[in-house]
Amino acid sequence: MDKKNNIHVRRLEENIFKSLMVFSTGAIVLALALILWTVIRKGLPHLSLGMLTQAPKSGYYLGKDGGILNAILGSLYLTGGAALLAILVSLPVVLYLNVYLKKGSPLAYIARFSFDILWGIPSIVYGAFGFTIMLLFGVKSSLLGGMIAVTFLIFPIMSRSMDEVVRMVPGELMDASYALGATKLETAFKVVVRQALPGISTAVLISFGRGIGDAASLIFTAGFTDSLPTSLLAPAATLPLAIFFQFGTPMPEVQGRAYASALTLTLIILVISVAARLLTRKFTKHVV
Repeated sequence: MDKKNNIHVRRLEENIFKSLMVFSTGAIVLALALILWTVIRKGLPHLSLGMLTQAPKSGYYLGKDGGILNAILGSLYLTGGAALLAILVSLPVVLYLNVYLKKGSPLAYIARFSFDILWGIPSIVYGAFGFTIMLLFGVKSSLLGGMIAVTFLIFPIMSRSMDEVVRMVPGELMDASYALGATKLETAFKVVVRQALPGISTAVLISFGRGIGDAASLIFTAGFTDSLPTSLLAPAATLPLAIFFQFGTPMPEVQGRAYASALTLTLIILVISVAARLLTRKFTKHVV
């Protein structure tokens, strides 16, 4: 009798948690669908080729002609540069933690704990910190300043994501590499990076998506301009700030353009996500 009761209780628990998982998944999918529907429904009627290929003209934020090309290029330049800087710092740190340090090293524990803390810091704090660094070196609000702030923002995200992927590389592969006479540096780049490349690509994608959609860290660091980005030391417009400024006007036409800008940002992230998926599949073919 007790055995039947235990089986009944276990089945009940399984059904309860399965229902919770289905409900959570459905809620996430529904929220995503509602966001996409709202952006598409309100933004698509205002989206045009001219809006994507022109910079803002005089009076654009008052409903006159122009586009958001300056914000599109600014976002791509800024986030692309920040992602590159973050990779140059994150990858060596992650390889050092997993190849050069012993398992259970206190330094590795402190580094991972620090990444977790940095991941949770609000982006406005990174913007303030980046602005302080800019003042220290005499850098004005510019494309370079925005890159610095976004690099600080995505560095812990990229590092922690890469670290989790690299930790999944079988230790036997590294031992086999050492047995064949390879150095730790050769093992790190020819074995570990090769095996973890699909996951590393995903980590870069996550970080890029986080950076290109952030506005708080760019308010004081990147500035804003209606001109196309031509210099690292000149102010640069970004899509999140363009959306923010357009929503701030009382004119329905301009607010509609804000939804169109949001749709553009969503499509950019979608294209990058699809491209990353294709690259990941290609890289996975060469992984043991």
